[in-house]
Amino acid sequence: MGRFRSSVRQPENGRTCRADRVVALVACLAALLTLGQVTHGQSKDQAGSATLQGSVKDSRGRPIAAAIVYLEAKDGTQTLTARTDSVGSYRFSALRDGVYKLRAQMAGYGDASFDRCALEPKETRTVDLTLEPTPIPPPQDSPQTPLGTSSAEKPQFFDEPKFTVAGVTEAMNPGGHGSDTILRTTEALAKDTASLGSTAGTTESSGSSVVSSSSKSAAEQSLRADVEHEPGNFDVNRRLGKMLVDDGKVRQALPYLERASQLNPGDYENAYELALAHADAGQYERARTEARALLATPNRTAAQQAELHHLLGNIEEKLGNPLEAVREYQRAAELDPSEANLFDWGTDLLLHRAFEPAIEVFAEGNRLFPRSARMLAGLGVAWYARGAHAQAAQSLCEASDLNPDDPSPYLFLGKMQTVEAMQSDCVGERLGRFARLQPENAAANYYYALSLSKREDSQDANNVTLVESLLKKAVRLDRKLAAAYLQLGILHSQQGESSKAISAYQKAIQADPQLYEAHYRLAQAYSRDGEKSKAQAELQIYEQLSKKTAEEADRERREIRQFVYTLREQSPAGKP
Repeated sequence: MGRFRSSVRQPENGRTCRADRVVALVACLAALLTLGQVTHGQSKDQAGSATLQGSVKDSRGRPIAAAIVYLEAKDGTQTLTARTDSVGSYRFSALRDGVYKLRAQMAGYGDASFDRCALEPKETRTVDLTLEPTPIPPPQDSPQTPLGTSSAEKPQFFDEPKFTVAGVTEAMNPGGHGSDTILRTTEALAKDTASLGSTAGTTESSGSSVVSSSSKSAAEQSLRADVEHEPGNFDVNRRLGKMLVDDGKVRQALPYLERASQLNPGDYENAYELALAHADAGQYERARTEARALLATPNRTAAQQAELHHLLGNIEEKLGNPLEAVREYQRAAELDPSEANLFDWGTDLLLHRAFEPAIEVFAEGNRLFPRSARMLAGLGVAWYARGAHAQAAQSLCEASDLNPDDPSPYLFLGKMQTVEAMQSDCVGERLGRFARLQPENAAANYYYALSLSKREDSQDANNVTLVESLLKKAVRLDRKLAAAYLQLGILHSQQGESSKAISAYQKAIQADPQLYEAHYRLAQAYSRDGEKSKAQAELQIYEQLSKKTAEEADRERREIRQFVYTLREQSPAGKP
């Protein structure tokens, strides 16, 4: 149950609120009659003049946007719903006097509600609600498949999602919580999460890859000879086409797969491989036609249908149809709730800024596949996007524990450190482990140093010495790691070593001329040294780069269409 606070504005007729009147939570709705709308059976004759308004916030006092608020008349004659705006505010106006029930709901938070709220004619009441985040369930000790693979034993069920993606809109307000730095980090992490889907399962060592490549070359030559000898042989055409696809030679594979399809049109595996190859070759319209034709064929197994819906999801995304894509991903996950299908569905929601639905899908995926590190990583990024940094850190720390040698969760944690609120004991401990396990990894040294620099005892002499040592090691391992040079400059500046700071900032700019913060810091350093002309020049570069970066980021955001979604009731019995 959430907490709530009530205050009452003095009404026009001088009446005051009764002391025993209890209030609850809500979300925003435009004035119904002013807009000429009649909502859920409320007619002009029924409308009154009372107003109910307020805000919905989390336990840290931050506004919660897009929370759903239900307002139900106790006599059952009137039910309204609304969403909070970007600052967490709601407003119900033109209400009849009477007794109402209020309830607010948001994915990732517990509901807040109260059964009795009485309104008098012409009364204006303000109700502020606080939603508490729901805890992340502990990992389950059950056998699962490795990261990025599908289990032979599929989960027994997949509950119906509590959200519906109803449409898409231009990303005028990209969502997320906090500063532009947090927003840019969220966008980068969403892309990094998506990349886990394409790289998962690649566990071959470089040595075995060389042997495999040599073997494939010999096998390819043999199959080419077989095809020349027997061009009408379905099996050799299919096998050669499949081998070429697996080797990344998609366009070379197409003639053989097409010939095999002509020789045996009823073979599902070859037909699917052909549709996949056309998609990989950028021939999306043809691939979609082929996939849909396969779906329309009777007696397809659930696994085959799921495979085809997933392929159609990929195709629709490439064609710029995100709404169709997410529905295909959802259908694939419902037919076959494998780790891969759930992960890709959640990732698509995350990329299109449907953060609450993404949390739900990744949480369900984590429940079904508690040993999937990338599922926990996706859940962590979705929590981060919602501003729940403690939950984000916990998810990623758990992901790093599943396979301590996998760098991905550590890198996610490191990138999240741009936010002070991300600091927790688990973050520092895991990044320290990353540096110990991979001492020759420049990023490991850099992120551990960054973590240490944000500790409460960051100015302790021993801590400062360790941070400086780690940063110097990072730039020694990677001369292009501009962010590490920047942090070195900041450290030297704090120590009052102006010349060292200037040198570090210059090296950061040399490694990455577009790193506008380095230009700004260098301008400050020059100004403190009295070199006003140099400071002004660097400041101009900073302003130009920051403006250019902001414009590019805004353009990219507008290119990604944002999902419009609604959240359903937790249970049919409780629905107003």
